Amino acid sequence: MKRAVCLLSGGLDSSTATAIAISKGFEAYGMTFRYGQRHEKEITSAFAVGKSLGLKDHVLVDFDLRKWGGSSLTDDIPVPTDRDADEMASAIPSTYVPARNTIFLSFALSYAETLGADSIFIGVSQIDYSGYPDCREEYLQAFERMANLATKAGVEKTTIFKIEAPLLHMSKSEIIQAGLDLGVDYSLTWSCYQGADLACGRCDSCKLRIDAFRKLGMTDPIAYMDQPDTQ
Repeated sequence: MKRAVCLLSGGLDSSTATAIAISKGFEAYGMTFRYGQRHEKEITSAFAVGKSLGLKDHVLVDFDLRKWGGSSLTDDIPVPTDRDADEMASAIPSTYVPARNTIFLSFALSYAETLGADSIFIGVSQIDYSGYPDCREEYLQAFERMANLATKAGVEKTTIFKIEAPLLHMSKSEIIQAGLDLGVDYSLTWSCYQGADLACGRCDSCKLRIDAFRKLGMTDPIAYMDQPDTQ
């Protein structure tokens, strides 16, 4: 069976991308990171999702980006809240973690080469996203080229690595619908940038998520402290 490493954060997108990998016949190996983010809720969610999807294996990688911060997810910088769509699109937000996807993909590449896997699945989208530069198609293409130049398997051409981003051109509501069609249990997922018992309902990630479920005529299955009007 062909193998894939799936970056799984516990959110909507990575959970859906992992389900897509499995639906394509891949033996899926999950990779989740404890990188100094604000809370552990997403890690708990990632492992709950991974179990529900039937991953072959699931590893947790530990490192601490709080050592230099630079993001409201890894530093004492306020998380933006109550922003409308225009504000979200106006600039790269403080929730951008410097070079995070490059770090994640590098770990995944090492794991993939060890496993003999040729595919790495990442749940990024260019449509409903927060302007992060490492979610763009040109970035993923560049990383894929680098992966095949920087590895023994790539140089010897025993493996041609592919960075798979099946959600790249999908809106958030399209992503949710795709996951529902594949049986993803979104009640297990976590998207909020805060780490309380309930999602805040006010950060960019919560607002995009709530709005996507509403566009499908559905109520988000997770609970919120404050569910704003995002129509």
